[in-house]
Amino acid sequence: MRRKNKRKNSKDKDSLLVIPLGGIGEIGKNMFVVQFGEEIVVLDAGLKFPEEEMLGVDIVIPDLGYLLENKKKIKAIILTHGHEDHIGAIPYVLGEVNVPIYGTRLTLGLLKRKLEEFGLLDGASLNEISPGKELQLERIKAAFFATNHSIPDSVGVVLYTPAGNIVYTSDFKFDYTPVMGRTTDLHAIADVGKEGVLVALSDSTNAEQPGFTHSEIEVGDTLNNIFSSAEGRIVTVTFASNVHRIQQIVNATSFAGRKLAVDGRSMVNVVEIAQELGYLHIPPGLLIDVDEVNKCPRENVVILTTGTQGEPLSALTRLANANHKKFEIIPGDTVVIAATPIPGNEKLVSRTIDNLFKRGAEVIYEAVSGVHVSGHASQEELKLMLNLLRPRYLIPVHGEYRHLIHHANLAEKVGLRKENVFIVENGTVMEFTAERGSVVGSVQAEGVMVDGLGIGDVGSIVLKDRQLLSRDGIFIVVVTIDSSENKIVSGPDIVSRGFVYVKESEELMEQAREKIAWALEEMLDKKISEWTAIKNSIKDCTGKFLWEKTGRRPMILPIIMEVRTAKTAQQPAR
Repeated sequence: MRRKNKRKNSKDKDSLLVIPLGGIGEIGKNMFVVQFGEEIVVLDAGLKFPEEEMLGVDIVIPDLGYLLENKKKIKAIILTHGHEDHIGAIPYVLGEVNVPIYGTRLTLGLLKRKLEEFGLLDGASLNEISPGKELQLERIKAAFFATNHSIPDSVGVVLYTPAGNIVYTSDFKFDYTPVMGRTTDLHAIADVGKEGVLVALSDSTNAEQPGFTHSEIEVGDTLNNIFSSAEGRIVTVTFASNVHRIQQIVNATSFAGRKLAVDGRSMVNVVEIAQELGYLHIPPGLLIDVDEVNKCPRENVVILTTGTQGEPLSALTRLANANHKKFEIIPGDTVVIAATPIPGNEKLVSRTIDNLFKRGAEVIYEAVSGVHVSGHASQEELKLMLNLLRPRYLIPVHGEYRHLIHHANLAEKVGLRKENVFIVENGTVMEFTAERGSVVGSVQAEGVMVDGLGIGDVGSIVLKDRQLLSRDGIFIVVVTIDSSENKIVSGPDIVSRGFVYVKESEELMEQAREKIAWALEEMLDKKISEWTAIKNSIKDCTGKFLWEKTGRRPMILPIIMEVRTAKTAQQPAR
């Protein structure tokens, strides 16, 4: 059941409320609510991919409860760029709240393909924005400034309200030599700072990193050297949405006189869309179909594919495990992983790299080369952004909790008062006026897990059961009881899955049967016929016995069949 949202009554009807529904203390699932009076603007609507313990879960999206409660107040959803952690939840939002969506050209291009897959494109109101333009809603006006990130067409957002101006930087860095020519607009940001900023929501992802983030163009020089010197086939993986990196790979392929094959559904989609919209430039004749790869000399081919995070079903992992349908890794191949592991995926990535080495490939990855640079601002860039904006209040966003703390420390160094920096959690309701800023309550903001077609029907209890099953298996006890005679008719029979190999543990199973039968006889002798009590007795005695013998705690599932007499039909399992 959804927890009721709690929020104190505002002292000022014209105060500004800021509510993060995602994107605080976590990687992904970005969504921020800005509310002034009866008007709400939603900034980004992203998803995050499941953590290792979220067995069977496909994605995690923000809790939409607050938006559903206030759906009549929502005037716009503004998207800052086309990464999944900023647009991935839009199909789920539109299923509940169909409001106008605003984004830059490439962002909307990627979103349209996603909405087509969900059958939602025809009913969606998609509106293009661009840096320097303004959007007048009701009492809130939005403006946009260009930022540089690992995907083209990213923007920061300024919301002008009667209570004060709020700036959302989204993901950014200051790259003075970008691949596609557009830099973060320092002049526009400085102008916003001169106008006065009440609240800034600023990217914290790289707040631990000293100095400045390296330029993306540096990766191009490294790729040129690798592609020119490699003797065999080259397999390159990167994030599908990193169009700048894809362009660098295209350039390096052309520089080395090779042909490029694109593999992987998400990669193919992004390449097609970016080409159509003019954000990716591929020389004529460079691309070949993946079916032609094995027909070409190995030294003439580059394969661009997916699998940067060691995902079990990705193309790179299939190659590492020798079960890719179209080609395989052989000694002499070079694999370039032009990305960094998302926190939590390090083990999967390391395992994939090890398996590639076992197949005889030379593997080049971030830890031993310069094939990746971040798309996020490091410490000196975060300081620069704060000095340009000069906000009265700062809410560090994006990144994990430690990144928020590091960002807060940087803010103090450039002159912000400690009490004016809000280190909060998702769901925190913050209220700002020209005179003060404070936390005034909270709303439900736990992630909603999507499992197949089910949205939100997998919760913590279900996950605990899945974790238990994956760790220690299941132990099913089936017994038939004659309730009129108060005796066991058949059983107990035992079915075990994922616990022990039954054929090699017959003695253990027989001892378990005896223990369960003894516990049942004791219950029946005491005239106890309450099924819950009998099931609990089976669970208790079986659990203790198995723990003593094996040191494991499988899920124990008692199934009781009831019969009364020969004249009465058998009752269903309970």
